[in-house]
Amino acid sequence: MAAENPEKLTDPPLISDATLRDSAHMAGVEFGPKDAAAIAGLLVRTGVELVEVGMVSGPGSKDAPLIEAVHEAVGPERSMTLLVVRDRQQVARALDEAERLGVRHIMYSIPTSEQHATLKLGTPSVKFLHAVARSAISQAKERGFHVTFSGEDGARTPRERLVPYVTNGFEAGADRFRLAETVAYLSPWQMEAKIADLTAIDGSEIEIHSHNMLGMAVANSLAAVRAGARWISATVGGIGERGGNAPLAELLTSLRVVYGDTRFDLTHLTELSRLALKGAGLGTAFQSGPTTPHAFAYELPGQLSNPEAYETLPAELVGGTRELRVRTRLTPALVTWALTDSGVEVDVDAFTSWLTERQIAAGGPVLDRDAVRKAAVDFQAAA
Repeated sequence: MAAENPEKLTDPPLISDATLRDSAHMAGVEFGPKDAAAIAGLLVRTGVELVEVGMVSGPGSKDAPLIEAVHEAVGPERSMTLLVVRDRQQVARALDEAERLGVRHIMYSIPTSEQHATLKLGTPSVKFLHAVARSAISQAKERGFHVTFSGEDGARTPRERLVPYVTNGFEAGADRFRLAETVAYLSPWQMEAKIADLTAIDGSEIEIHSHNMLGMAVANSLAAVRAGARWISATVGGIGERGGNAPLAELLTSLRVVYGDTRFDLTHLTELSRLALKGAGLGTAFQSGPTTPHAFAYELPGQLSNPEAYETLPAELVGGTRELRVRTRLTPALVTWALTDSGVEVDVDAFTSWLTERQIAAGGPVLDRDAVRKAAVDFQAAA
């Protein structure tokens, strides 16, 4: 069914799906290669143009099995992998790993807001931000990659900082820019205005990646399209960090009903949701918004130490609490955070390896901070 007089889309949006990247890196969620292959195959049969899979920061990527499984299922030309950007040398190592894995389309994660740039690049400097982006894009284009570059925390990045950054990226040779609403922040009409600033840049191709903490991810995505965005990023079931992402089923059915868009085979959506929820260990449903158990759950020490950089509103405002939630993606930095002020002293590197092995052997049960501390006591006793 569609609206009797649907609003016309001059350029119907293309869809990229980030389930195997954004959802897969949500705290406590870990998909296996078999899940990745099945989900990727169904996404392509649904009509999704691009399957985003994995994150690479250098050699020995832990996401290599997922990336390889998706390439086997749908081919590298239908997939995209995120590369972390910190400095020129780190980017070169990440590109080496992407080449080793046969990746053809990369998406750079580059923090654009002052707050995120300070945390991740070490400085809020606009000059440095432009230099890092230009260097990363140039290196990738020289190697023949299709390059999407992001504005991580772009929704909170002021126009006078964001527009020159995006212009700089396209001048460096990038193929597409993704505005990441890392922190759900904008209303649909604000989103439309922000995207209009970007689509006005000569030669720009714009993608929107919205989070759903405020329940407006689909509305914001459609508002972006009204302003000229060519791509929408979604996830199956809306699974993702910080209240989730734009849910694919709601997005595609909205395109069908509101715009009469019949390009997609919607018959796969229920099976996709079942597979993704099962693979993520989330039971039978994923709920978006600020009152869910996962809304303020983290597995990166930077998020736990600087939650204000990632939260639309404080957990306490809605009666919630911040939690550690991790399965096997343990790091010494994360373990150090969990053990701070616990009174438990261990060799962190040795304990991290021991606990990771125990988690894998046990099938990856979810750990919170108290569980990590209890495991450290067990490690001491076994030593």
